[in-house]
Amino acid sequence: MSKKKYFIQTFGCQMNEHDSEKISYILEGASYEATDVQEEADFILLNTCLVRENAENKVFGQLGALKALKNKNPELVIAVSGCMMQTGSARETIREKYKHVDIIFGTKNIDDLPYILHEYFQNGETVLAIEDELDLMKNETPVIRKDKHKAYISISYGCDNYCTYCVVPYARGKEISREPERIIEEAKMLAEEGYEEITLLGQNVNSYGKTLDYPISFASLLKELNAIEGYSRIRFMSSHPKDLSNELIEAMGDLDKICEHFHLPVQSGSNDILKKMNRKYTREHYLEMVRKLREKVPNIALTTDIIVGFPGETEEDFDQTLDLVRQVRYDSAFTFLYSPREGTSAAKMENQVPKEVMQDRFKRLVDCMYDIYLEKNQEKIGETVEVLVDSLSKNDPNRISGRTRTNHLVHFPGDESMIGTLQMVKINTVTSFTLEGVRVDS
Repeated sequence: MSKKKYFIQTFGCQMNEHDSEKISYILEGASYEATDVQEEADFILLNTCLVRENAENKVFGQLGALKALKNKNPELVIAVSGCMMQTGSARETIREKYKHVDIIFGTKNIDDLPYILHEYFQNGETVLAIEDELDLMKNETPVIRKDKHKAYISISYGCDNYCTYCVVPYARGKEISREPERIIEEAKMLAEEGYEEITLLGQNVNSYGKTLDYPISFASLLKELNAIEGYSRIRFMSSHPKDLSNELIEAMGDLDKICEHFHLPVQSGSNDILKKMNRKYTREHYLEMVRKLREKVPNIALTTDIIVGFPGETEEDFDQTLDLVRQVRYDSAFTFLYSPREGTSAAKMENQVPKEVMQDRFKRLVDCMYDIYLEKNQEKIGETVEVLVDSLSKNDPNRISGRTRTNHLVHFPGDESMIGTLQMVKINTVTSFTLEGVRVDS
């Protein structure tokens, strides 16, 4: 008898991707096997994101399309999980307008999925499972990792910062740190299994440890993980500038496995807007952190998040963001139009910026940033860089793609056998977003 098949579509951040890996483990324990073809699946899960309105709209679009599949195959089970289900009105919208959805569960109910499935198959009625509090011990579910050469490790869950535009504290709950022993144990297991790179995940890794009975700093945790033999690269995200310590900056320079890449979301270059966002740092403090990072790690790549059109943002505020971008010269960035999120204080603020003004500023911002990316990448022509190969090129089966320690995307000739290996590549061509080159003997 053939196994039933499952299909997961993940929206949003790396934390959601890691949640999907846990869900895969649970489903395969329930005798399902993965498929990349949605039409073949007996169980389809959308693991959702609530941070941007665009991500929410994509989910609704997908659910609408899935209705036809459900009509063709009434035995198909359709489930929705993630941050959209944990808070806000989206959950009720799905219950009222998308009645072909069979299972709805939140970010804190992943470990209950076997019981949720049992309840659905017993009763045949829609199951809703949403908890408000995370049980950290229950959340130690093993995972089926998407890759065999790089892996995520969650070091904390939730967030206590309450930025005025952000729903994460409501969707993910209060910040909780995992015990360092559990993290180290997981890292050692990955090293033994031959993983080359680990990425530590938290909504704010810089504040790791503060909820523990015997608090340790994030920098101290990095030192422990750096000492483990096996893997050669450690990454982490995301970091809040207000909690970036000198100890962490020193660790970035001193620990050989920490990749020379730091994602440090600035959101705005205006002190007035930063205050309205409740970010709890100034542009001057942020620029000082950048100076210290570059002093300690001269070849560091800096990336960021920027929101355009936050309520009350004036042309002067936006100019200050452009000025900060020109000073820092980021290697890349996630740029967003401000999107009001239900339940946040920013959604109720006066002076919402008109969409056409936001779009004009957004274009000017990305035009500025793309020029900087290209200039910085052109400086890499002729360099030989270490690349961890991730996949075959999407456009050319005779080329492969991977990431440098600075997280730059590199394409070069190669084959599938090189996936998961470290290769030395000499860069000869660049765009604003990619590097291209040829493999050389290390």
